[in-house]
Amino acid sequence: MLTILNTSLIGITAGSIYSLMALALVLVWRSTRVVNFAQAGQAILSTYIGYEVISRTNNYWLALPVALVAGAVIGALVDALLIRSLTKRSANGPLASIAPIIATLGLLGVIRSVVGMIWGGDLRQYKAPVSNIGFTFGHTTIPFSRYNLLIVITTIVVMIVFTVIFQKTSLGLALRAAAFQPETARLAGVKVDRIRTVGWAFAGATGAVAGVLITPQSGLSPNSLDSLLIYGFVAAVIGGLESLIGAAVGGLVLGVGLAFIREYVNSNLEFPSTFVVLLLVLLIKPGGIIAARRGRSA
Repeated sequence: MLTILNTSLIGITAGSIYSLMALALVLVWRSTRVVNFAQAGQAILSTYIGYEVISRTNNYWLALPVALVAGAVIGALVDALLIRSLTKRSANGPLASIAPIIATLGLLGVIRSVVGMIWGGDLRQYKAPVSNIGFTFGHTTIPFSRYNLLIVITTIVVMIVFTVIFQKTSLGLALRAAAFQPETARLAGVKVDRIRTVGWAFAGATGAVAGVLITPQSGLSPNSLDSLLIYGFVAAVIGGLESLIGAAVGGLVLGVGLAFIREYVNSNLEFPSTFVVLLLVLLIKPGGIIAARRGRSA
């Protein structure tokens, strides 16, 4: 029973991080209809900026908002300087729907190279801002620490904030309109290009938070968030690319599921199991377990 509890707690922590990356992907998808594979590169660049703040000030709580702002700026620049122009130029071409996706793959490689040139390829570390030692109850220590709790709480707060924005604000309505009916939105007075850039900025900020949160546990290198991108994408598909809540649910389902596979089956099967889950979801519920039932309400 204790093993089941411990495995679940490990899965919840990992799933929370997956949820943040999934949320970043969903935010871009919902606002621009682009799957942003450069999200890992944007997040790693933002995280390195946060790392620089920590190394110079030894203050994690200053580095987190700095990385968040950096992520938002990077996301906005990617859209304004690359995606917006590419979308317009390829609008009537045969690759109109996939050109931005191809561009994000190329951008991921470019960002990795730039990061490697500036900071090198060595694995870097910084300490968590709170204890990373599991809580102790009596003589039993569980694999869930104050830092794990911080990760879960941060994920919940970020999820609530964006759910409120999309459901309760005119900005959220404009983001949805700009994605699904851009011409109609323009006639209604929505500045579509600017609104889409806001969506990219939101996603960039969310990815930065994920990077800064996971680094104390995994270390930092130019490729350290690649697996997080894969897990985040699978989590987004599981939950439904149209649903913010689905991103959270998909991340938790994937995190807990992989934790149990690692503990009770074979740790070598963890990564391939991710793609098995992805294929099953695409075959059984291609719209995602949340989006299939609730559409775009969340």
